[in-house]
Amino acid sequence: MTRITTRSRSVQSKVALITGAASGMGRATAFLFADEGAKVAVTDLDADRVAAVVDRIRNAGGTSHGIALDVTDADAIDAAITEIRSELGPIDIVVNNAGVGAGSPVDNPSFEDEWFKAFDVMLTPHQRVIRACLDDLKASGEGRIINIASTEGIGAQRNMAPYTAAKHGVVGLTRALAVDLGAHGITVNAICPGPIVTGMTEAIPDDMRETFARRRTALRRYGDPEEVAHMTLSLALPAASFITGAIIPVDGGLTAKND
Repeated sequence: MTRITTRSRSVQSKVALITGAASGMGRATAFLFADEGAKVAVTDLDADRVAAVVDRIRNAGGTSHGIALDVTDADAIDAAITEIRSELGPIDIVVNNAGVGAGSPVDNPSFEDEWFKAFDVMLTPHQRVIRACLDDLKASGEGRIINIASTEGIGAQRNMAPYTAAKHGVVGLTRALAVDLGAHGITVNAICPGPIVTGMTEAIPDDMRETFARRRTALRRYGDPEEVAHMTLSLALPAASFITGAIIPVDGGLTAKND
């Protein structure tokens, strides 16, 4: 059949930079983008785990380049972007996924340490990565930025103030940059995952996870990282050209459920 629509649903040959891509949602996103023909820059702290992701993509016939990257290091971010351009080409898609657990009661002596950890890993690097890629994103005319926030970015749980504040910051940054960058054809959106089976949640006993999911989510289960990755891909498509400043829960109905 001859196509009768005009908007592309392909990321073939696009260069996608994914932070925190060695495990969980980041790894699932790297694999999915590679499956769809993107050239994937895999970055994360652990060099061995980065290499494992890159090897799997290449063994499947995809194109990937890996860099061990500490996103709290501004100079390392700049060096990584330069290397990615050299290896894969100008960056078309940025997925800010790097994250860390950071919770504490406000009266805990360690609260401030957790506060700075949350912002140093999950908010400040987002704008640094975006700014380092900005010339490429502008030149493409259809740059895509997807920030991975959390349902903690649109609500709150007890004793999670550092994490929650950082994720609210991601939501605010997303909306602000959508306004600032729209004139360049760049879209900026955020995904707010709910309960997902990742390294951060696997330590929770199965019975506790099941109870939480049945009580809090409409679908009565935890999500799979690939289910988040598919939303990320959708927002990165050229066809998603009129979606910007959106904050999209991928949470099994957690934020919709009141009973």
